[in-house]
Amino acid sequence: MTGLTLTGIEGKVAVVTGAGRMKSIGRSIALELAKAGADVAVTGSGRPPERYPDDEKAAGWRDVASVAEEIEAAGRRALPVVSDVGDERSVRELLELTLAEFGRVDFIVNNAGAARGPDRVPVVEMPVDVWDTVLRVNLRGPFLMSKIFGQQLIDAGNGGAIVNISSLAGKTLGPNASAYVASKAGLQGLTGSMAQEIGQHGIRVNALCPGFVDTSRVADLFEDGEFETRLARIPLGRVGLGEDIAWAAVYLCSDQGSWISGQSINLCGGTVVAR
Repeated sequence: MTGLTLTGIEGKVAVVTGAGRMKSIGRSIALELAKAGADVAVTGSGRPPERYPDDEKAAGWRDVASVAEEIEAAGRRALPVVSDVGDERSVRELLELTLAEFGRVDFIVNNAGAARGPDRVPVVEMPVDVWDTVLRVNLRGPFLMSKIFGQQLIDAGNGGAIVNISSLAGKTLGPNASAYVASKAGLQGLTGSMAQEIGQHGIRVNALCPGFVDTSRVADLFEDGEFETRLARIPLGRVGLGEDIAWAAVYLCSDQGSWISGQSINLCGGTVVAR
């Protein structure tokens, strides 16, 4: 007797946005898809090296170029692309590059997200340009990727999957994070609506809603003492890892996940148990 083996990913092509950070959900998803047999286009915003965190600088990290090398080391083809998910022309160019390199696309993972920072203030103190930046990356970006790549999936007629990386915050609706909360709640709305529109073409659309995950984007929480407070809220007693999110994403792309669509799935160690 053999255990569960995921199928339907071997020989397919995935696009993962926001996959350039060394300690990140995007990198983990890209690598796990490659291990499952997919060729992967990985995008990043083109961060200048001076903005890399210390661990990336020490490792000689090179953003999406380094992730592409890891994918190739796993035996799959990779395409690293600097891309702005909030710009329609940039997204259309990404599709053209992906098709030119691989000849097809099957899975879209919308993971790119605006960095935490000046958006973590009350609404009445929120700078309008900061609000616009967060919504542009976190919601307009997945909309453009889903619109443009979704049409390609429909035209190709091979089915496929779109996986949106949302957040538990889009359900818990906490204070002092209104732009982020609104963007992630909106992403869950986009997920459910689009799933009903394109399911007839064999295309699934789902969202993953991570809780507290150990990535470079939340490194400051480990420094200011908030880590222990957050950890105490997690029934399973540990923070999430990039791989925890990646394994769920791979499952949603597989044949074994082919009857799941329109869902926003909590991945939070039991922090939130309500829908």
